[in-house]
Amino acid sequence: MKIKKAHFVTGIVKGNEHWNPEVPQVAFYGRSNVGKSSSVNALLNNGGLAKVSGMPGKTKEVNLFNINDNLYFLDLPGYGFARGSKQDKQKLQDLILWFIADTKVPNRTHVMVLDAKVGLTELDKSTLDFLYRTNERIILLVNKIDKLNQKETSKCFQNIQTEIAGVVELLPFSAKTKKGVNEFWKLIEQKN
Repeated sequence: MKIKKAHFVTGIVKGNEHWNPEVPQVAFYGRSNVGKSSSVNALLNNGGLAKVSGMPGKTKEVNLFNINDNLYFLDLPGYGFARGSKQDKQKLQDLILWFIADTKVPNRTHVMVLDAKVGLTELDKSTLDFLYRTNERIILLVNKIDKLNQKETSKCFQNIQTEIAGVVELLPFSAKTKKGVNEFWKLIEQKN
C-alpha cells in the first residue's frame, strides 16, 4: 500500500470513540516495550508518528491514526510491566479489554506484536484468548527478528506455532530493518 497521508487523530478512552465504524481498523497489541509504536512507524514509513519510548507504559490511551482517509491504525497501551501504581496498571488493562470486547466495527484486524527473542508469553496467550472471541482476523507480528540468526528464527516460529490455539497468521518482522513491511501490507490488502 502506498502511504499518501498518515496522521494522529486522537487518544481514545472508554466512551469517546472518535472513529467512523465503517473505516477498516488495524489494532496493535503487545507487551510493554515489544516495539508496537516502532512497528507502526515502520509500517507507515514515518519514524516519528507514533511516539516511541524506552520507558514501559508510555502509551496510556488507544492512539488513533488515520491512514489515507480509508484505514485506521490503533496503537494500544502495552500490557504487563509498566511504571505506575497498581490502579494505573489496572486502568490500562481495563482499557485494552474494553477495546477488544466492547467496540464493534465490521472490518478489524488485530495485530499482536511479539518480541522474537522472548516468544509468546503467558500474558500474550491470555490476550490472544480474548482476541479469539472476537472472531476477527489476528496477525502475530514477530518483531526484532534482526536480532536472531536463521536457526533461532526458525525455532522461534516453531515454538509459537505449537503454542497458539486459534487461527492466526504469523509474520516475521523487524521495525528496525523494515523486513516484513511489504508482506504485512499484502496481508492487509487481501482482507480489504
